[in-house]
Amino acid sequence: MLRMTVEPNELLQIAVRIAGGAADLARQMRDEGVTGITTKSSATDVVTAADRAAERYVREALRDSRPGDAVLGEEAGESPGKGAVRWILDPIDGTVNYLYGVPHYAVSLAAEVDGEVVAGVVRNPVSGEQWTATRGGGAWRGEVRLVGSTVTELSQTLLATGFGYAAARRVHQARVVAKLLPIVRDIRRFGAASLDLCFAAEGRVDAYYEKGLNLWDHAAGGLIAAEAGLRVGGLSGAGAGPDLVVAAPPAIWEPLQDALVRLDAAGGP
Repeated sequence: MLRMTVEPNELLQIAVRIAGGAADLARQMRDEGVTGITTKSSATDVVTAADRAAERYVREALRDSRPGDAVLGEEAGESPGKGAVRWILDPIDGTVNYLYGVPHYAVSLAAEVDGEVVAGVVRNPVSGEQWTATRGGGAWRGEVRLVGSTVTELSQTLLATGFGYAAARRVHQARVVAKLLPIVRDIRRFGAASLDLCFAAEGRVDAYYEKGLNLWDHAAGGLIAAEAGLRVGGLSGAGAGPDLVVAAPPAIWEPLQDALVRLDAAGGP
């Protein structure tokens, strides 16, 4: 039985408030010009001063609101806590978009209790759009309840995906995409996994898959997609994780799974 220290709605209220502040900070820093650019896993995997500043902002705000909670963030790693709640943070998801001024990036913040994500928010600082969900409470964009796509044929599916930063992984992913293109409506690559999952949740795309995601990439967005009625997981009964994250309406879950397994979407480097 899930042991709750606070209600999911209470955690969501905290997440929304803090993510909103981080989004304002990220947008302000982008308007002033991107600085402090360094790289991580490869020369194309960038991090900026704004990534680090937004993460510091969230961590400090969480310490004030929920002292003792654990935090897992993309830039500073894990800070252990004393209770059942862990916050999972991507301060700027879509940093390459942020770097180039493409208005498609997000602050993603989720609350996990005893290992289960129970609340999450994804906010686009540029558009102001905000997606939220609580476990069992549905998914929302603002005041609009999300129900996902009603597509029933893989051939009519608008499919979103993303690519890794390592060249060898991209080669494999390109082969998968090349073989998927003839059997779906089309493929989109927007550059921010959390927003891809939110787009799937409201039917702006029909489904989404990607290899190589970290927990902070999909914790909030995955809950939002699931609460909108999509199936979210990995391949062949595995959970969503680094090997693959898939989000799709129930009607196309099996045919999409079959195609991804056949094309070895979870394989390669």
